[in-house]
Amino acid sequence: MTAQSGELIASQIGANLPYLRRYARALTGSQSSGDKYALAALEAILAGEAEYDSNLSPKAALFRVFHAIWSSTGAPAGEDEDDSGLAAKAQRHLRQLTPNTREALLLHTIEEFSAASTGIIMGVSEDEASDLISIAYEEMSRATAGRVMIIEDEAVIAMDLEAIVTGMGHSVTGIARTESQAMELASSAPAELVLSDIQLADNSSGIDAVNGILQQHGDRPVIFITAYPERLLTGEGPEPAFLISKPYTEEQVRSAVSQAMFFSSTETLKV
Repeated sequence: MTAQSGELIASQIGANLPYLRRYARALTGSQSSGDKYALAALEAILAGEAEYDSNLSPKAALFRVFHAIWSSTGAPAGEDEDDSGLAAKAQRHLRQLTPNTREALLLHTIEEFSAASTGIIMGVSEDEASDLISIAYEEMSRATAGRVMIIEDEAVIAMDLEAIVTGMGHSVTGIARTESQAMELASSAPAELVLSDIQLADNSSGIDAVNGILQQHGDRPVIFITAYPERLLTGEGPEPAFLISKPYTEEQVRSAVSQAMFFSSTETLKV
């Protein structure tokens, strides 16, 4: 590798590393575990220990290296060991899923790779990748249903999220537009999952609302929605494990909700 090509690869990796962190966190259900895997991929490329295929798009090349490392470790469902309660239940669900289905679903929906690119990253054919995506939807839709709280100040978006979530078989406990409304709703109608925007109606913070809910009512999966995901994927401090971008697609919301429901807790962003 020449110095010039090395600088180009480093630049390409830097541009796509936030999205690898997002993917790895959703895959493991944890910021710390996900970031460790993302760092391992980065170190392997920079040390010349992994093949970074420049014939692929920079994002696909980076994710392909990640998958080689992920697969070599046995693709663990999560690394925050807890043999009791909701965490144990989540891990039992994950072990029942067909191998590689979560990976294929996340790559296709959250990261928006085509089935062909998903197959290249995972080392399978396009047809097999498509089958894995379909199986993932089917298995995860059967696996669990629960109560979801929505924190979103834009009425149209809130209604759309509610329709998607209820269409998956979940129930919505309510919609909060501000931090104070969110705290009240959490007390009156407990939810098993929180789906939250970052910026709320009165300039209050969805992050503060979520942290307050978890502090008062205990850990539960959280999905943040933001127009600027890269700002929350720096790896420099506590950040969300589950994150989708605005504008989102229905597939992205469905995938994130399904994934998050498998995990009993998620790191939240302290500001």
